[in-house]
Amino acid sequence: MLEKLNENNIKMLAKAFLSLETVEEFSNLLEDLCTISEIKAMAQRIEVAQMLCDRVVYSDIVRSTGASTATISRVNRALNYGAGGYKTVLARMNPEEK
Repeated sequence: MLEKLNENNIKMLAKAFLSLETVEEFSNLLEDLCTISEIKAMAQRIEVAQMLCDRVVYSDIVRSTGASTATISRVNRALNYGAGGYKTVLARMNPEEK
């Protein structure tokens, strides 16, 4: 997977995200880049990741977010064995919970 993320266009996308300064700028870029369904799916995964970190059980996550158990499992696997992206973002969003 890492080799796919080293393509120049992926680096350009990363630089584009890093250039944004406000939530509004980020929202505007997401709206231009993604479909509403894609944005909702990514937002749902962040919510699921936060709930998993808060030790919420799968059934409550399903009920609260509408995420499938497959999505929850995928996010859980990324939290436990992934590259650390979720953990980095959640720690920065919630610095008091370190």
